[in-house]
Amino acid sequence: MSYGMMIAVQLNRKDVFDALWNYAMHYMYISSHDHPSEGYFSWSLKRTGEPNEETPAPDGEEYFVTSLYFASGRWGNGSGIYNYHHWADQILSNMRHHPAKKGQTKFGIRNIGSMVNEDKRMIRFVPGIESGNFSDPSYHLPHFYELWARWGPKEDREFWYAAADSSRNYFVKTTNSATGLAPDYANFDGTPFSSPWNKHAANFSFDAWRTASNWAVDWLWFKKAPQEQVLSDRIQSFFASRGLTTYGCQFTLDGTQQLDDRHANGLVATNAVASQSATSPLSSKFVDALWTAPIPNQLVERYYDGLLYLMSLLHCSGNFRIYAPK
Repeated sequence: MSYGMMIAVQLNRKDVFDALWNYAMHYMYISSHDHPSEGYFSWSLKRTGEPNEETPAPDGEEYFVTSLYFASGRWGNGSGIYNYHHWADQILSNMRHHPAKKGQTKFGIRNIGSMVNEDKRMIRFVPGIESGNFSDPSYHLPHFYELWARWGPKEDREFWYAAADSSRNYFVKTTNSATGLAPDYANFDGTPFSSPWNKHAANFSFDAWRTASNWAVDWLWFKKAPQEQVLSDRIQSFFASRGLTTYGCQFTLDGTQQLDDRHANGLVATNAVASQSATSPLSSKFVDALWTAPIPNQLVERYYDGLLYLMSLLHCSGNFRIYAPK
């Protein structure tokens, strides 16, 4: 939902943006004072609007906040739920300051806190008190944090500046020094985190596809971390070595084992975005690969691959832009 809102604001489709935001507020936003996830969004719903879980995933909130700030900049603010700037501030403040709260959900007792690790200045995997004390490299969005530090609640601006720098350094720590591959989940020191619910958590898998595009856009927008150029050259060199039109989509971090042979559109797309911070002549070939890729229409690719494909086309065509809020 939050990805769709970001795509809508970049395409100047206020009608689509407002429809998605209205749906999110109606079905996903948790407003009950008795609920442990108050002020957050359910991260997954059935098509009927019934939640699959009444807890959030922080990457959703990150995209909600930034797309709302951009909407404020592009279209101005309305009233109620359409006061975009107000809601961006409120969600962002809650992400950092949500009190520890234990209570009943439809799926059992949950103990929910903030989405950040204060000491490390990093985003957590989930805000669950007992289950979120690690991170997801693809959740690290320093280019968003840099904007929040300029536009968000004043009392939190220094924190978000520090978080942006933490994430830039984290990319180096968590990626393999030879391949540039990041794991799906990682500890706050960057080492891979193994999970019982995701057998590929410590490998380069579906979440990790997004990590390279995150550091590349950060370089394009702010150019504060030259190591992001090194990382893009490194990961593109690895995938070129596996065959530009044939590489798979899941690997061990050292690249010695290909765990999934599917040549996935979503990964083709994010590898193209990595070109925005790359220096190697190889980078143009990755952009060409996105341009010539088929539109995702298979059942396995319509959702995740499709959203990454759309956002990557916007990035690579120069149509994914910053809109400062009013």
